[in-house]
Amino acid sequence: MEAQLGALDVVAKFGAKDDLNTDLSKPLLDAWKEACASPTPSTIVIPKGTYLLSQATLEGPCKAPIELQVQGNIKAPADPKAFKEPKWVSFLHVENFKLFGGGAFDGQGTAAYKREGCEKHDFCSNLPINIRFDYLTNAMIQDITIRDSKQFHANVLGCKNITFESVTVSAPEDSPNTDGIHIGRSDGVKIINTNIKTGDDCISIGDGSKNLDITGVTCGPGHGISIGSLGNYANEEPVEGIKVSKCTLTNTSNGVRIKTWAGQFPGTASDMHFEDITVNNVSCPVLIDQKYCPWNKCKMNEESNVKLSNISFQNIHGTAALPEVVKLVCSGTFPCENVELADIDITFSGPNGPAKSECKNVTPKITGKQNPVACSTPVPANPTPTV
Repeated sequence: MEAQLGALDVVAKFGAKDDLNTDLSKPLLDAWKEACASPTPSTIVIPKGTYLLSQATLEGPCKAPIELQVQGNIKAPADPKAFKEPKWVSFLHVENFKLFGGGAFDGQGTAAYKREGCEKHDFCSNLPINIRFDYLTNAMIQDITIRDSKQFHANVLGCKNITFESVTVSAPEDSPNTDGIHIGRSDGVKIINTNIKTGDDCISIGDGSKNLDITGVTCGPGHGISIGSLGNYANEEPVEGIKVSKCTLTNTSNGVRIKTWAGQFPGTASDMHFEDITVNNVSCPVLIDQKYCPWNKCKMNEESNVKLSNISFQNIHGTAALPEVVKLVCSGTFPCENVELADIDITFSGPNGPAKSECKNVTPKITGKQNPVACSTPVPANPTPTV
């Protein structure tokens, strides 16, 4: 794909060099400044080649639509200590924006995965996120690779109408807290035909997410496609209108799940629908976990205060790696309401069979084929914690 006429080329016009030594930051920011001030639409091009970028915040509002065509491979500093803030590339307060071009954002996260100097090695909040999309309206992210982030790969916050299409996310299976795409407080997010391999949730959906459409996503390795965790903070905004369809999960620790913290704060999540999902060797394919408690940082004997309602799991089929194929562990304080299980056909062929469908504090509406028989097994007193 050729750069278009009149495009702002960071190499030809702004002096960027693909020598892995010259920082791309100033040429890119100079090009952005010119594009952002232009009264007519403009395109910035990062041509093929490999570039080092220390950090960049590309900020609006701008006078006209902007496209950023990344053909090259952009690399972050490998040393986590090079970052003063938990971000690498950020797009902020931009309207009518497109990021495309077949190139890659490489977070060079390997050194960060060892978790040196982090509290109990479980959560390093100061590590940089590869790409932040903050307060964008009408944005398209297409044909871009995001790899080996030190923390989340893409973080979407406060956006309206943003679409990810044909995006590739790639990180090793043992990379911690490297969620593929995390969404929070955003309305009208679409994720289409995207391929995610990572060490944490392929897609994680936080509070305030509304009108979300996820379709044609392949996930694995990773922890699955997750709504939550919810209820860990005060004043979380409702989650509503989530549709996950035509997705395939392979060798993941969960399939489709909703997770809320045991005890903790109130919240609501409603109108969440999962349909036409294929699972291949997934440890827990269908999961509502209202006893979510990572690193034992909560009171497991307390009930979740997040109210879940209007949920459907429809046409979910394939194979499980563990016997708990369907696990609906709802809150004793706010039992799940209006849950439907329709056409579930998941086989398990391990030594600790047979396959189980466990339910607690929920009476789902059951239609179509159910293999295993819906809610045929009680949830054990001490359920196996999920990652």
